[in-house]
Amino acid sequence: MSEEDVYQEAIETWGEDVQVQIAIEEVNELGAELSRHLRGRGNSAAICEEIADVEIMLEQLRHVFGDSPVDTAKDAKLGRLRDRMEADDE
Repeated sequence: MSEEDVYQEAIETWGEDVQVQIAIEEVNELGAELSRHLRGRGNSAAICEEIADVEIMLEQLRHVFGDSPVDTAKDAKLGRLRDRMEADDE
């Protein structure tokens, strides 16, 4: 089974609302690990685990909300980031 199939099957098995809730939980867990890191109590293995969880949930959210709108928003935000960095270089 491909990754895309796994993401879609998870949504079909547990439903969009549950997967959105899990995405919120995973993002919060990553935030907590990063906060521990900034306080000098970080664990890089735990951070990597949480990044993996968040990436998996983000892919599922793309299935829920659509790739195209996400890509459009991402392109616009990357453009603004690029512009800000270029302005800082001047």
